[in-house]
Amino acid sequence: MIERTAPDPHPAPAVTPGEGVPPGAPWRRLHRRTVLARCLVMLGVAGSAGLPVLLGLLGGRPFWQALAWVLAGGVVLVGAVTAADGVRVHRTGYRIGPERVELRSGLLLVKRRSLPRERIRSVDLTAHVLLRLLGLVQVRIGTGEHTGSGESTLLLDAVSRTEAERLRGELLARPPAGVPDADRDGTIASLDPAWIAYAPVSFVAPLLGGAAAGAVMQVSEWFGAQAEVIAWVGDRFAETPLVWTILVLAGAALLAGVVGALGLWVEMWWNYRLERENGGTLRIRRGLLTSRSVSVEERRLRGVDLVEPLGVRLFGAARVDAVATGLVKDAENEHTDRKTLLPVAPRAVADRVAAQVLREPAAPTDPSLLTGHPRAARGRRLRWALATALAPALVLAVLGALLTPVLLWIALGWAAVAVPVAVPLALDAYRNLGHGISGAYLLTRSGTVRRSTVALQRTGVIGWTVRRSLFQRRAGLLTLTATTAAGAGAYHVHDADASEALAFASRAVPALLDPFLEHDRP
Repeated sequence: MIERTAPDPHPAPAVTPGEGVPPGAPWRRLHRRTVLARCLVMLGVAGSAGLPVLLGLLGGRPFWQALAWVLAGGVVLVGAVTAADGVRVHRTGYRIGPERVELRSGLLLVKRRSLPRERIRSVDLTAHVLLRLLGLVQVRIGTGEHTGSGESTLLLDAVSRTEAERLRGELLARPPAGVPDADRDGTIASLDPAWIAYAPVSFVAPLLGGAAAGAVMQVSEWFGAQAEVIAWVGDRFAETPLVWTILVLAGAALLAGVVGALGLWVEMWWNYRLERENGGTLRIRRGLLTSRSVSVEERRLRGVDLVEPLGVRLFGAARVDAVATGLVKDAENEHTDRKTLLPVAPRAVADRVAAQVLREPAAPTDPSLLTGHPRAARGRRLRWALATALAPALVLAVLGALLTPVLLWIALGWAAVAVPVAVPLALDAYRNLGHGISGAYLLTRSGTVRRSTVALQRTGVIGWTVRRSLFQRRAGLLTLTATTAAGAGAYHVHDADASEALAFASRAVPALLDPFLEHDRP
C-alpha cells in the first residue's frame, strides 16, 4: 500500500546530518490536524454515550425534546474538548539543538523538559487508523531509562509523517563504527503469511476464550439478563450429560479464543519487516490498523533471547527477542512489547534472524553447544512438581475429613488430574536445562511452559551471583546468575553442578570470578 501525505506546513530548516539545528532555532509546533483528530474521536465518544442517554430520556418526554438535549450536550462536550486540545497544540513546541531535545507545553503552568541527545536510545513512531488517514504520527523519544515518572520520554502527539521520519533519522544518526558497507543495511526478515498458523497454538487463545465467556456474562448482567442467558444455556443442554456439556462449552470458548488470537496476530504483525539501516540501527515495522515503528541501536544490543512457548515449540517454532540496553516499557504504554525482533516463526527462520542480527555466521543459540545438568536437578524438579500438585489435594482431604466426604472425592479427582500433568512438565523442565559458551556469547536455557534460550555477550556480563540453598548444597548444585545492564538484567543457570558451573563462569568472563575461587595448590 502506498500512502500519500500532504506537504508539511511547518518545514524544517536545512540541517546538516549529525549537527542538529542552531541553538537559536525557533520552536516547532505539533501539526494542526491533531485538533481535527481529537475532534473526530470525541464525536465518536459523544455518539456512543449519547445513544443510551437518548433511549433513557424517551420514557418521559417527546422525541424531539430528548434529541435536542442529547445534541446540545454532545456539542458542548465536543466543543470544549476540541478547544482545549487546540490550546494544547498551540502551546506545545519542540526543537532539536546540537546537544539536547527540548519540549515545552502548558498554558498557565509552563512545563519545559529536555533530553540529552547522546542519551537518546529510541525514536518510536505510532499511528492508529485515524492518525494514518490524516497523515499524522505520534513520536516517542526515549532514553531507555526506567524512572517511573515518564521523565525519560518525550511524546510528540502528533506531527506529520514526513516530520516524524526526519526526526527519527536525525536523532538516531550514528557513525557506522567500522561496520562493513555490505552488511550495513538491508532487509533481514519480512512477513510470511504462513506464520499466522502459530497464533492458535499460543497461550493467547485460551485466555481470550475465557475473556469472551466472561464478557458475555458481564454484558448480560449489565442488561439484567444474566439469569435468562444461564437458563437458555441450561435448556440447550438439559438432556446432555454434564461432562459433555462442559466439553462443548469449553470448546466453544476455545473456538472464540482462536478467532480472537488470529485477529490479534493480524493486527499486531501485519506488514512486519525487520531492517538494518545505515548507521547500525535495527528497525521493526508492523501493524495493520495501528502502525508501529520501533528502533534498536546495534551498539546497545547484547544478545538475543530465543523464546519457545510450549504450544509453538511442539510445532517447531520460536520467536526472537532482543537483549539490549534501553528497552524498558514506557509507563504510558505498558502493553507495547518493544523487544520482539521476530514473531513466532519456524525455528530455522528464528536461527537465521538471530545470526544476522548479531552479525554471526551461525546462530549462537545452537542446542548442541549446551551442557546438561546433573540428575540431582531432575529430582528437585520432580519434588517441586509433586508438592505443587498434591498440596491442594492435601488441603481438600483434610477439610473433607473434618467437614464432608464430598471434598475427599474432589481431592482424589484433583490428584488424578494434576499429578499426570505435573510429572511430564517437570521432566521436560529438566531436559531443557543447559548452559554453554558459543564464541563471544554465553548460553543459558531453562523453562518448560516457556522455554528460553539466551545468548548473552560475554563482555556484557558485569557480575556473577552464586546462590545455594541448603538442599542444593546437599545435592552438589548451585544457581549461577549473570548480571548485565541489558534485557532482564539477570540471566540464570539453574541447578548446575557446583564445580562445573564455577568453571563455566570463569571461562565465560575471565578474571571476574577468579579472585573469589579457591584453586588447588601443589
